[in-house]
Amino acid sequence: MPSLNGFNANDVDPNVGFEPIPAGKYLVLIVDSKTKQTKNGAGEYLQLEFEIVDGPYKGRKVWERLTLKHPNETTVKIAKGNLSAICRAVGVMKPNDSVELHNIPITIVVGLKKREDNGEMTNVVKAFEKRESAAAARPSAVSGSSPPWKR
Repeated sequence: MPSLNGFNANDVDPNVGFEPIPAGKYLVLIVDSKTKQTKNGAGEYLQLEFEIVDGPYKGRKVWERLTLKHPNETTVKIAKGNLSAICRAVGVMKPNDSVELHNIPITIVVGLKKREDNGEMTNVVKAFEKRESAAAARPSAVSGSSPPWKR
Protein backbone atom coordinates (compact mmCIF):
# COMPACT_ATOMS: atom_id res chain seq x y z
CA MET A 1 0.00 0.00 0.00
CA PRO A 2 1.21 3.54 -0.70
CA SER A 3 2.56 5.38 2.31
CA LEU A 4 1.01 8.71 3.27
CA ASN A 5 4.13 9.69 5.23
CA GLY A 6 2.35 10.55 8.47
CA PHE A 7 -0.30 12.78 6.83
CA ASN A 8 -2.55 14.40 9.45
CA ALA A 9 -5.90 15.71 8.15
CA ASN A 10 -6.16 17.85 11.31
CA ASP A 11 -3.32 20.00 9.94
CA VAL A 12 -4.90 20.73 6.55
CA ASP A 13 -8.14 22.50 5.69
CA PRO A 14 -10.34 20.25 3.53
CA ASN A 15 -11.11 21.18 -0.06
CA VAL A 16 -14.71 22.02 -0.72
CA GLY A 17 -16.53 21.74 -4.02
CA PHE A 18 -16.74 24.88 -6.11
CA GLU A 19 -19.95 26.13 -7.59
CA PRO A 20 -19.59 28.11 -10.82
CA ILE A 21 -18.97 31.83 -10.32
CA PRO A 22 -21.86 34.14 -11.23
CA ALA A 23 -22.04 35.52 -14.77
CA GLY A 24 -20.31 38.88 -15.07
CA LYS A 25 -17.05 40.69 -15.74
CA TYR A 26 -13.90 39.72 -13.85
CA LEU A 27 -10.39 41.14 -13.73
CA VAL A 28 -8.03 38.23 -14.39
CA LEU A 29 -4.51 37.17 -15.30
CA ILE A 30 -3.60 34.29 -17.58
CA VAL A 31 -1.51 32.21 -15.19
CA ASP A 32 -0.95 29.06 -17.25
CA SER A 33 -1.27 27.80 -20.81
CA LYS A 34 -0.80 24.40 -22.40
CA THR A 35 -1.26 22.87 -25.82
CA LYS A 36 -3.24 19.64 -25.71
CA GLN A 37 -4.56 17.19 -28.26
CA THR A 38 -8.31 16.93 -28.77
CA LYS A 39 -10.01 13.77 -27.48
CA ASN A 40 -10.49 12.38 -30.99
CA GLY A 41 -6.89 13.21 -31.96
CA ALA A 42 -8.01 15.30 -34.93
CA GLY A 43 -6.69 18.60 -33.60
CA GLU A 44 -4.96 20.61 -30.90
CA TYR A 45 -6.18 23.25 -28.52
CA LEU A 46 -4.54 25.89 -26.39
CA GLN A 47 -5.86 25.69 -22.84
CA LEU A 48 -5.65 28.99 -20.96
CA GLU A 49 -6.03 29.21 -17.18
CA PHE A 50 -7.32 32.53 -15.88
CA GLU A 51 -7.12 33.54 -12.23
CA ILE A 52 -9.46 36.19 -10.83
CA VAL A 53 -7.40 38.89 -9.10
CA ASP A 54 -10.06 41.09 -7.51
CA GLY A 55 -13.35 40.96 -5.67
CA PRO A 56 -15.16 38.20 -3.78
CA TYR A 57 -14.01 35.51 -6.23
CA LYS A 58 -10.34 36.46 -6.03
CA GLY A 59 -8.19 33.35 -6.49
CA ARG A 60 -10.85 31.38 -8.40
CA LYS A 61 -9.91 29.96 -11.78
CA VAL A 62 -11.64 29.86 -15.14
CA TRP A 63 -10.41 27.97 -18.21
CA GLU A 64 -10.76 28.56 -21.93
CA ARG A 65 -9.88 26.17 -24.76
CA LEU A 66 -8.96 27.54 -28.17
CA THR A 67 -8.94 24.82 -30.82
CA LEU A 68 -6.30 26.24 -33.16
CA LYS A 69 -5.73 23.08 -35.23
CA HIS A 70 -8.74 21.08 -36.41
CA PRO A 71 -10.26 19.79 -39.67
CA ASN A 72 -13.36 21.95 -39.03
CA GLU A 73 -12.42 25.40 -40.38
CA THR A 74 -15.23 27.13 -38.47
CA THR A 75 -13.90 25.78 -35.16
CA VAL A 76 -10.42 27.13 -35.95
CA LYS A 77 -11.81 30.48 -37.15
CA ILE A 78 -13.71 30.98 -33.86
CA ALA A 79 -10.62 30.02 -31.82
CA LYS A 80 -8.36 32.38 -33.77
CA GLY A 81 -10.89 35.19 -33.31
CA ASN A 82 -10.86 34.61 -29.55
CA LEU A 83 -7.05 34.49 -29.53
CA SER A 84 -7.02 37.79 -31.43
CA ALA A 85 -9.34 39.31 -28.80
CA ILE A 86 -7.03 38.07 -26.02
CA CYS A 87 -3.94 39.45 -27.77
CA ARG A 88 -5.62 42.85 -28.20
CA ALA A 89 -6.77 42.85 -24.56
CA VAL A 90 -3.26 42.20 -23.23
CA GLY A 91 -1.53 44.37 -25.85
CA VAL A 92 0.62 41.59 -27.34
CA MET A 93 -0.24 41.48 -31.03
CA LYS A 94 2.32 38.94 -32.28
CA PRO A 95 3.14 36.46 -29.50
CA ASN A 96 5.67 33.76 -30.35
CA ASP A 97 4.71 31.77 -27.26
CA SER A 98 1.56 31.75 -25.14
CA VAL A 99 3.64 32.64 -22.06
CA GLU A 100 3.87 36.17 -23.50
CA LEU A 101 0.15 36.51 -22.66
CA HIS A 102 0.63 35.56 -18.99
CA ASN A 103 0.35 37.89 -15.99
CA ILE A 104 -1.15 40.86 -17.84
CA PRO A 105 -4.44 42.04 -16.32
CA ILE A 106 -7.47 41.75 -18.61
CA THR A 107 -11.21 41.50 -18.17
CA ILE A 108 -13.16 38.42 -19.13
CA VAL A 109 -16.91 38.21 -19.50
CA VAL A 110 -18.08 34.98 -17.90
CA GLY A 111 -21.37 33.26 -18.57
CA LEU A 112 -23.03 30.04 -17.47
CA LYS A 113 -24.13 27.04 -19.51
CA LYS A 114 -25.46 23.59 -18.78
CA ARG A 115 -22.99 20.76 -19.36
CA GLU A 116 -24.17 18.16 -21.84
CA ASP A 117 -22.55 15.23 -20.01
CA ASN A 118 -24.07 15.73 -16.54
CA GLY A 119 -26.52 18.63 -16.76
CA GLU A 120 -24.64 20.72 -14.18
CA MET A 121 -23.97 24.42 -14.72
CA THR A 122 -20.44 25.45 -15.68
CA ASN A 123 -18.66 28.70 -16.50
CA VAL A 124 -17.83 29.74 -20.04
CA VAL A 125 -15.77 32.71 -21.17
CA LYS A 126 -17.86 34.81 -23.53
CA ALA A 127 -15.54 37.76 -24.23
CA PHE A 128 -12.10 39.23 -23.56
CA GLU A 129 -11.59 42.95 -22.95
CA LYS A 130 -8.84 45.37 -21.98
CA ARG A 131 -8.51 45.84 -18.24
CA GLU A 132 -9.96 49.38 -18.39
CA SER A 133 -13.31 47.68 -18.93
CA ALA A 134 -13.00 46.10 -15.49
CA ALA A 135 -12.45 49.51 -13.92
CA ALA A 136 -15.55 50.88 -15.65
CA ALA A 137 -17.59 47.85 -14.65
CA ARG A 138 -16.37 47.76 -11.05
CA PRO A 139 -15.05 51.10 -9.72
CA SER A 140 -13.87 49.44 -6.51
CA ALA A 141 -11.31 47.51 -8.57
CA VAL A 142 -9.24 50.66 -9.07
CA SER A 143 -9.49 52.21 -5.62
CA GLY A 144 -6.50 52.15 -3.34
CA SER A 145 -2.85 52.94 -3.87
CA SER A 146 -1.89 49.95 -5.99
CA PRO A 147 -3.60 47.83 -8.62
CA PRO A 148 -5.64 44.94 -7.18
CA TRP A 149 -3.38 42.28 -8.75
CA LYS A 150 -0.40 43.71 -6.81
CA ARG A 151 -2.07 44.01 -3.39
